[in-house]
Amino acid sequence: MLQHALSYQIADSIDIKMFKSDFKSDLYYGDADELFYRTDKEQFIYVFKYGVVCFLNYDPIRISEFLKLISSYCKNAFEQKLTEEFKIQTNAGKNKIGFNSIEIAGSDIEVLRLIMMTVSQSVALDYYEEQTTRLIEEANYHTQMLEAKGRLNISGINLKKYIGKTLVLKNRIAENLYIFDSPPETWDDENLNKIYNDLKRTFDLKERFRDIQEGLNIVKDNLELFKDLLQYRNSYRLELVIILLILVEVLNIFVQKIFS
Repeated sequence: MLQHALSYQIADSIDIKMFKSDFKSDLYYGDADELFYRTDKEQFIYVFKYGVVCFLNYDPIRISEFLKLISSYCKNAFEQKLTEEFKIQTNAGKNKIGFNSIEIAGSDIEVLRLIMMTVSQSVALDYYEEQTTRLIEEANYHTQMLEAKGRLNISGINLKKYIGKTLVLKNRIAENLYIFDSPPETWDDENLNKIYNDLKRTFDLKERFRDIQEGLNIVKDNLELFKDLLQYRNSYRLELVIILLILVEVLNIFVQKIFS
């Protein structure tokens, strides 16, 4: 049977605890970070704290209805949602993974959950990659201005905002690092472990995560440079102010002596 997994990055985060208490459906698996529901015989929904929802065998209308329902539990919901689709052929002769599809022997629910989890990890990485690229582009703009004009074209307030955006992204990735660890279900099941490792290679999870980390390190290096230049600029201005104040005081004394 051909099945379709479709994952959406819909927000920065989802209030898992509140959603779990309100949404009444057959919860197959749940913890503080994720909820896996079986809503029909061959239909599943996977909700993740890091702002991703994955559907298995859902039509567009029902997907739209659910996304509208869960939007009130989202923090910073996105207007433009990132998506990732993956095809699953169940009851195949043997396990076989392709570019955007997989064939599995049987239709074990744990295997389906593992596939949906990996597709969701992939779309989350898409989001982090997009955010990192924006930070790098902003850093490149300021370094180009520095090269062209010989001075940093950014105010102290804007630099602080830029540092804040970088730290928020780094913290968000750190909070969700668990999504790139092997789930406990794979530790004692050789078949699940092999499927998960094959999926990670197919989606390039480790390589993409490493690229994000390297990109953030580049941004961090630029921030250190910008901060040092800004401190030097502020120190230079402070020195000028002090010199001017001393000069004014000297002139004032000189004028007083002349008129006295």
